[in-house]
Amino acid sequence: MKNRLKRLMQLPFCLYAWLITVIAVVFALLSVALVPVASLRHKLAKASSRMPFLLTGCAPKIIGGEHVPLQNAVMVANHASYVDGPLMKGYLPSRFSFVIKGEMRDIPIVHFLLRRAGSRFVERHRAGGSALDARRIVRAAQDGQSLAFFPEGTFRKEPGIGRFRAGAFMAAIKGRMPVLPVVITGTRHMLTADDWMLRPSRIKIRILTPILPDDPAFKDHKTLAAEARRRVLAAIDEPDLLAAEATETVSEPAQPVGLPSN
Repeated sequence: MKNRLKRLMQLPFCLYAWLITVIAVVFALLSVALVPVASLRHKLAKASSRMPFLLTGCAPKIIGGEHVPLQNAVMVANHASYVDGPLMKGYLPSRFSFVIKGEMRDIPIVHFLLRRAGSRFVERHRAGGSALDARRIVRAAQDGQSLAFFPEGTFRKEPGIGRFRAGAFMAAIKGRMPVLPVVITGTRHMLTADDWMLRPSRIKIRILTPILPDDPAFKDHKTLAAEARRRVLAAIDEPDLLAAEATETVSEPAQPVGLPSN
């Protein structure tokens, strides 16, 4: 009963926020469809992405902006909500091109909007497509294109930092570009996984010190991913999901040899 009452009280904000979001999406679609100049399209997409946050009073507090390198870089951020993508598109420097999971190609309007806004796609489940997409991303990094990733690749309802996939860090090494770890907080509360209710939230974007190409972590992509993940974990009040999984595995009783498992 208490939860129902709470959701009912949140409903006016939710409806208003979705209305603003729909208007922003329509504006973005018209902009990317009609504007022929790529740089102007990207600016309009950025403005559209900011609109829902500004007009709902949920504009993020940005900490550590001075850490953004002047040269091109690879940004990696934790992933907590569908809100993260528009948030980072709206508030990151325009030179960053987002790398999006390939499944978004299956949603025509979303694919069109993201592609025209300068995003790149990586197929995660088909080996051939994945290899081709990975080569394109590495080539973009070698050409000096700033890239932005959510290296966990997905998000959950429960808080926590999962495994960081290799792609972002392989691109950084190939392109000899700094890795810029970023911590996002507040978006999971604003829009939780498997829920449609938008809630007011205090959102923060914390930009951490970059990992430079001369850092020892750059010796291979696994070491680099581990260092970026370590920095994100140190800066956020959320559990380490990999450590939790390891603990659960160790705590499971061993199955006696010769006995069938249930």
